Amino acid sequence: MVLEGGKALFHFHLGDGGGLGGDPGAAKYALSVQGGASGHCVLQVWSEERNIVRRVTGMRVRKQSLLLETARLGQSKPGSLELTDGGEQRIPSERKIERARFKQMLERALLRHWPEWKLSGLTAAVDLEHSFGPALVRGEMLRGRSAMAVLAVGAGEMPESVDAALTAGVLWLEQLRSRVGDKRLVEGLRLILPAGMTAVTAARLAWMDFEKAKWELWELDPRTEELTAIAPEAGGNLATRLLRAPQEERVRERFATEIAHIREVVPESDVRVTSATEVAFALHGLVFARARVNAEAASFARSQTMIFGAGANETELTPETEALFRSLLGRLRAERVPEGRMASPLYRMQAEAWLEAQLRTSLPAIDTELEPSPVYSQMAAFAGVGDRGMLDLLACTRDGRLAVIEVKAQEDMQLALQGLDYWMRVRQLHVGVNPGSAESEFARMGYFPGCRLSREDPVLYLVAPALRIHPATEIVLKYFLPRVPWTLVAVNERWRQEVSVVWRKRSAVREPGG
Repeated sequence: MVLEGGKALFHFHLGDGGGLGGDPGAAKYALSVQGGASGHCVLQVWSEERNIVRRVTGMRVRKQSLLLETARLGQSKPGSLELTDGGEQRIPSERKIERARFKQMLERALLRHWPEWKLSGLTAAVDLEHSFGPALVRGEMLRGRSAMAVLAVGAGEMPESVDAALTAGVLWLEQLRSRVGDKRLVEGLRLILPAGMTAVTAARLAWMDFEKAKWELWELDPRTEELTAIAPEAGGNLATRLLRAPQEERVRERFATEIAHIREVVPESDVRVTSATEVAFALHGLVFARARVNAEAASFARSQTMIFGAGANETELTPETEALFRSLLGRLRAERVPEGRMASPLYRMQAEAWLEAQLRTSLPAIDTELEPSPVYSQMAAFAGVGDRGMLDLLACTRDGRLAVIEVKAQEDMQLALQGLDYWMRVRQLHVGVNPGSAESEFARMGYFPGCRLSREDPVLYLVAPALRIHPATEIVLKYFLPRVPWTLVAVNERWRQEVSVVWRKRSAVREPGG
């Protein structure tokens, strides 16, 4: 069942403080309920500026709002979406009180820990122009002509706010440096996060340039109001294992009948080997069917089944559902086309996956240094606390260096650091596992057969449409260590028809790591 409406008669707040932008009253929505009582609900809200798709996994009723527990399609990291009445745009009063108390506690902790410093301008005011939401408490600590930017997130905030804190801290540091000019020296950033939620940020800080700024990370214990220093940690507990690459030819042979069936109905479909026991079928990045091997109950026998349906909808393909299967895929082929209509949910759905699919077949257009194949997409290669879980694209250059490619179809101020997350995990697996061995861990696990991989650090590519690159991206990249070899690639807005590069910027130094 699909419900669609004109104006969204509610306001909503993402867990990271974001939203659609523009006039929320002009937004439209679509609600899909699929699979009966045991199925899932998919909510999509879109405007001229942004498109948001979330699978609803749970909900909690509050006095003035409805808090939905959500998951982004194709990703494992949980999130939240808060709906409030259309006439009520305020954050619930209890959250305001909690944030006010945290601000007071933070002020006491800062002055007690650094008594020789003066605290100035501590605020949690919303500043949309500079991308600061109410979850981010920021200020400045002064000592003579020296200063430190301060940014803190309370223990009661969403995990997304903690994850976004370093990007916000860099923006705050840059804003203070621009504001004070030569009046004083803003040495760096003091970032204060809840206890037990600093691992990802500590790993990121290890790759920030300490010559351009001092980077301090602290945990604040709300019970004792004590601050504890956290050292940047390049490895940490983030990259833990690499899954073995499936033998694609053997898997394709196993599912030859299912592949032929799909290709008969959707000749232009993309066949992806996701594991030794499963293949997925996609059209412009949208997975619409899967074939898998199932173990029979109380037996060693195995059988193969085909499941079809986009998003949360899954239906087994049988002679009885064949007509429905062909009908749905006929609609998919008609609506999910480069010249399709924005009003169609099938056209709008998973734009990032569509752009990623385009890039898989046109990597040399992004950079002539990139090999066109093999290319691995949506690799479930990593496990660890706080991981996003799925790497967009992994390729290699013509001289054998691994290339981590992070893709965004919509504006996202976390693009640079999310790309860094994957880069440092790939690097850890590539050069940190068996460092004395001449063979890369990726080669040992069956990736890039026939390629001689260099043991140099990977290169990082950040790709997004030119008008969708958030201004924060280049500011954050400026503070990366020079040894992180990044390339920011802006592609054309009509990338669904054909991908072309509008402009390209590289890090100043692109040399092998140590």
